[in-house]
Amino acid sequence: QVQLVESGGGLVQAGGSLRLSCAASGIAFSLYNMVWYRQAPGKRRELVASISSGGDTNYADSAKGRFTISRDNAKKSVYLQMNSLKPEDTADYLCEAIFINHDYWGQGTQVTVSS
Repeated sequence: QVQLVESGGGLVQAGGSLRLSCAASGIAFSLYNMVWYRQAPGKRRELVASISSGGDTNYADSAKGRFTISRDNAKKSVYLQMNSLKPEDTADYLCEAIFINHDYWGQGTQVTVSS
């Protein structure tokens, strides 16, 4: 059974930091491209950052310079280090694992940034 479990969300003041984790099980994790998305109430789901199986990274403009995505294949986990958080970063953050025609999602972790 495939599972992606996000953790690390919470309430933080503007300017603070959080580190999100997404732990995978049931997949050959090292083969998968991993993506962090976020979705705020009433808004479309937005790609935040991605990391390929080879370690190449990509960021949304809103995340560049503040967020860092990384992965640990031995722990089957992907991380999102978020610094200098802003109220507009408030959203549910979800991770996705993609490999060819295999596509799996976690349930999400809530991030709330207070002003």
